[in-house]
Amino acid sequence: MDFLLLSQAASEVTAGTPEMFSDLAPPLQVAIMLGALSFAVAMLVSVTAFTRIIIVLSFVRRALSTQEIPPNQVMLGLSLFLTLFVMAPTFDKIHKNAVIPLMEAQANQEEGEKLEFGYLDGWKIASEELKTFMMANTRTSDLELFFELSETPPPSQRIDTPMKVAVPAFIISELKTAFIMGFCIYIPFLLIDLVISTILMALGMMMMPPVVVSTPCKLLLFVLVDGWQLISKALVASFA
Repeated sequence: MDFLLLSQAASEVTAGTPEMFSDLAPPLQVAIMLGALSFAVAMLVSVTAFTRIIIVLSFVRRALSTQEIPPNQVMLGLSLFLTLFVMAPTFDKIHKNAVIPLMEAQANQEEGEKLEFGYLDGWKIASEELKTFMMANTRTSDLELFFELSETPPPSQRIDTPMKVAVPAFIISELKTAFIMGFCIYIPFLLIDLVISTILMALGMMMMPPVVVSTPCKLLLFVLVDGWQLISKALVASFA
């Protein structure tokens, strides 16, 4: 809901300044719109909780040996709305401290007053809020790596980390965390595969693929322990 409010407010702000693109040819306007959508997707993957969530859910599906069940669309939808749930406090702050003041400044400018809060001010506040979330979920070793690679001295406070260091450090930190969680998820299902394989070999049924028997067992275990609830709880709780 908060993300929808943020999107609506942003669209209202941009709708209030159509003269910025009115002189461009329609193909250029379409190209700018597509570029903005691509940038939004890149932001979703790079500076939010989406990467960790989609990777962990993909590990769950592979551990269950269910191939394409749940479908990719369901996995993406669940990942997106879990991301919105995790990022809701950050989006609330962006909406309160950046979007609303920018809309009020635009309304005052239409009445003849001087613009006191511009787009750069809004972007600065929004980027600081996103950076706060990223720094809370980034390992110090990953930050040190990119400070070393960029030959940039680290600031006295983590919040002062430049975006060129914060974003890649956050991404590889998310990848590491997602793979650790995926490994922990794999272990119980791997044990089921080993037990089923041992039983089939003991019974002399070596020609039967173990996955034929182990998949229903894994699904039964996953349903009995309410696996999707546990996975969702673990994912949300894993973010600072």
